[in-house]
Amino acid sequence: MKPALTLGPVLFNWPAERWRDFYARIADEAPVDAVVVGEIVCSKRAPFLAPVLDEVIGRLAAAGKEVWLASPILVGSARERAAMRDLLECDLLPMEANDMGALALLEGRRHAVGPFINSYNEATLAWLAGRGAVAVSLPAELPADAVAVMAKMGTALGLSMEVQVFGRAPLAISARCYHARAHGLHKDGCQFVCANDPDGMPVGTVDGQPFLSVNGTQTLSHGYLALAAEMDRLRAMGIRRFRLSPQDLDMVAVAKAFRAVLDGERDGQDVMAELRRMTDVPLENGFFHNMAGAAYAEAPAL
Repeated sequence: MKPALTLGPVLFNWPAERWRDFYARIADEAPVDAVVVGEIVCSKRAPFLAPVLDEVIGRLAAAGKEVWLASPILVGSARERAAMRDLLECDLLPMEANDMGALALLEGRRHAVGPFINSYNEATLAWLAGRGAVAVSLPAELPADAVAVMAKMGTALGLSMEVQVFGRAPLAISARCYHARAHGLHKDGCQFVCANDPDGMPVGTVDGQPFLSVNGTQTLSHGYLALAAEMDRLRAMGIRRFRLSPQDLDMVAVAKAFRAVLDGERDGQDVMAELRRMTDVPLENGFFHNMAGAAYAEAPAL
């Protein structure tokens, strides 16, 4: 199987026009094979994207991209459950499940499993494959040894195994909105303040050290997870899909750089140097190297 680049869903609260234009450029210029779309963090944002969703899907499909529709990460209220059920019943696009409730509704149908579901061991992979999963995106916090075990088992089960190789690592999701609380607001009257931080709101420690990023109800890493230098090792393990998570920078340039690594045209360390020139956000790969997630370790040669 030829290695593929996947662009995950936009996690941040971008205006609908920017969201639409972002995907138009991805369709026209980014060498990604698959694109996952949909509002997965906060159900209150979804109505703003609904008017342009069909246009975005059509533009991506016309460009030859494989388009997946993502389910929300956390579903709580009766309204959210009904909305998710309606989403999954449309059956117009293949679905990526990001919540156990979505998995229940997708049983027996071809679907992917997103990185927000805790796929940590071989038994879980076998259970997912038995229910209709065809692809599994592993959680970002798995170390290399665990990824290797999961990739071997997934391949044996006929699953297409995926690892996130760029973008802030998703760490947690909550029913509470941290963004609203930080601005002295309640979740129900949040005034959509998360839109003020299109790349996440920085969170520091009490002594002012950068620590995490907040995106509404979601907690993300402060730095960008970046595994460009580990991609050859991941391919040797059996990983065949490599996920980029959209950030507030030139994602077409990011996609081209990672594609060049997959195609053997560029060295991963060279791409890491380019990423450092593109952003002041620190790059990290600690989880993969069995270290603190925020750490960065030079990838050893194969």
